[in-house]
Amino acid sequence: MRFSIQLPTDQVSDGPEFVSAEAIAVMARAAEDAGFDAVAVTDHPAPTARWVAAGGHHALDPFVALSFAAAATTRMRLLTQVVVLPYRNPFLTAKAAATLDVLSGGRLILGIAAGYLAPEFAALGADFEARNQVTDEAIDVLRSAWRGDAIVHVGRSFIAKGTAQLPRPAQPEGPPIWVGGNARPAIRRAVERGDGWMPFPAPKSLAGHARTAPMESLDDLRAGLAYAREHAAKIGRTRPLDLCLVPFGYSLGAPAGDLARLRDEIPLYAEIGVTWLAFTLPAPSRAAWCDAVAALGGAIASQ
Repeated sequence: MRFSIQLPTDQVSDGPEFVSAEAIAVMARAAEDAGFDAVAVTDHPAPTARWVAAGGHHALDPFVALSFAAAATTRMRLLTQVVVLPYRNPFLTAKAAATLDVLSGGRLILGIAAGYLAPEFAALGADFEARNQVTDEAIDVLRSAWRGDAIVHVGRSFIAKGTAQLPRPAQPEGPPIWVGGNARPAIRRAVERGDGWMPFPAPKSLAGHARTAPMESLDDLRAGLAYAREHAAKIGRTRPLDLCLVPFGYSLGAPAGDLARLRDEIPLYAEIGVTWLAFTLPAPSRAAWCDAVAALGGAIASQ
């Protein structure tokens, strides 16, 4: 089992406390010192004010934020959780990802999703209704671009005639691509095109808003994983699929009193097939966040 922690780079209203170069460096080093295997950041380039007021968030650009985390650390992986692929031309995403992978010494994990916020798609000039087809196409373009080969491809919104990109990523096969989402199309995408699956806890009320399937229990997780294995067998996939999950009951942070319960639950997640657990912690201040990271790291250190 491996563990990631999300940097609170979405707390832009707190200014330099969380979204300065110093803050990212201090928090990333705290996570590495606590034994975490990755730091993660989120992605929302153009949310509506209404969505933010209802509980959404702004965020730093994920590739830029993770580059600062990379410069302050030596071994941790750098996880986008998640980049919405249809928001950007896939060649721009491929270049940003390859650049970060090269500069970090091969530490990027590219978590992606198809997205669900129609107004954000509209603001970015992206096609909301075609988001699933565009996501599949973008993954294929990423893989081709990272190989350094000349690409001939007629896309929904671009035409590549012998397009090539260098440098290639530091990782020989390119950064692993983990696919976010609970619904069956996302699971199929992970199995067919990805290296990992990233479901997330979602009660029915949230699942409807996020346009995904509910994920409320370990039984829901088992059902999703069973479908992934069934689809893998159907298409002949034999290589393993990473499974990264925010543990149930911890999506808004892990209270100190629950750390013992968490230690007991980790082997159960591992038995089901989870390979990574991802955490988000409350951040009343930078110092408090770093203390909480140290406490959580101590609780999971023996797992």
